[in-house]
Amino acid sequence: MTKKTKNRRPQAKAGAWFIPIRGSYLPASAAGWWTYLPFVAYLIFSVIIGINDTSSAAVAILFIVPNWIAAAVVVTYIAARKS
Repeated sequence: MTKKTKNRRPQAKAGAWFIPIRGSYLPASAAGWWTYLPFVAYLIFSVIIGINDTSSAAVAILFIVPNWIAAAVVVTYIAARKS
């Protein structure tokens, strides 16, 4: 017989802002959530600017996607350092 294990949420280290989960990071403290707020605001802002200030859907996508990738890289870097 095999032993069943419960899926548990990983515990955050002392003072960690984020918890590493499956190649991503989730906020573990108030500082982590405060870090995510400007990130989400930037993503929303880039979508609004991409849709309103471009002439076609292709140009909007070419504006939005690189901005989202750059933002994801920055937030992942910060989360990796603070976890």
